[in-house]
Amino acid sequence: MDSSKSQPAPGQPSAAQAASAKKLTPSAVASYLDQYVVGQDEAKKTLSVAVYSHYRKIGKQRLAGGENVKSNILLIGSTGTGKTLLCETLSRIVRVPFVTANATSLAQSKYVNEEIEALMLRLLDKADGDIAKAQRGIVFIDEIDKLKANEGEQRGTSGERVQHALLKIMEGAAVRLGSTQTLDTTNILFICAGAFVGLEDITTTNHAYGFISVDESNSDSQKILDRLNSRVKPTDLFEFGLIPEFAGRLPIIANLHNLSKEQLVKIMVEPRNSLYNQFREILKDEGVELEIRPEVFQQIAEMAFEYKVGARSLRGIFEEMLTPVLYQVPDQPGIRKVVIKSLFEEPLLLAE
Repeated sequence: MDSSKSQPAPGQPSAAQAASAKKLTPSAVASYLDQYVVGQDEAKKTLSVAVYSHYRKIGKQRLAGGENVKSNILLIGSTGTGKTLLCETLSRIVRVPFVTANATSLAQSKYVNEEIEALMLRLLDKADGDIAKAQRGIVFIDEIDKLKANEGEQRGTSGERVQHALLKIMEGAAVRLGSTQTLDTTNILFICAGAFVGLEDITTTNHAYGFISVDESNSDSQKILDRLNSRVKPTDLFEFGLIPEFAGRLPIIANLHNLSKEQLVKIMVEPRNSLYNQFREILKDEGVELEIRPEVFQQIAEMAFEYKVGARSLRGIFEEMLTPVLYQVPDQPGIRKVVIKSLFEEPLLLAE
């Protein structure tokens, strides 16, 4: 969303930016996400519609002078399922500044409001000091599930304190930055995320729509009922440990599923910025071609799957496999090709 020469009201997009958001359809957002994120199709659809609606509402608010009722987002998924990657990629397609925070760090701080101010300052820095641009940014807060009160703890713990502190900025508030600047969070999109271990047991127990009768011959009706029953409801989040006011600021919920071995293989080779492409480019700069056989990716996926941290372990395994290659190649200008046939065999360094 490029800046316009006209000066919009503080915190509001220019006419050009509103027009740009209007052209950004949910299907276009999802197609862009597909280039960088493997799987998670339902989460992509949910995020695409949410981002499209958010920036359309900002545009209408500017043109009509109305109030923007925000729909912040909650992503639920295990470690390494792509929550941060999805949000980073979203910020690129809508061309807005993006910052991340960790809820655990906020909970450990004695000065939560100062941490929030520092977070807004980082957002302003990502916007190159442009207040109006920062006020249309995206803030991603991970490990939000760690803010719940643990079993046996009294209410009013540090986690709940952080939930209360985040309430105002998630809804929309003026945050003072230093002595001269103020940043309005009304149009900032907040995306929270967490693994929410144990939430599935709660949702399985609390089937709120089980009493609704459907025509058993109509498969579509049953599918809709099943989808409603599988949704995470606000009451599920209350039971998990989030306060009602905080859960209410996150009306859009997307579930991310654990990655299969096949998806882990695809992550290494298919996205535009895949690990394979990254290392091929590094060696290409040295005049060397890199060839990794398909069975190697299968072996890496098997190992990563056993680690149970999703895609997060892929880079570490990849780096370890290619470290000997990257150490030797720069000092051996005669090498023109590197072939890796197995994760458990030494790479072949082939000269001209």
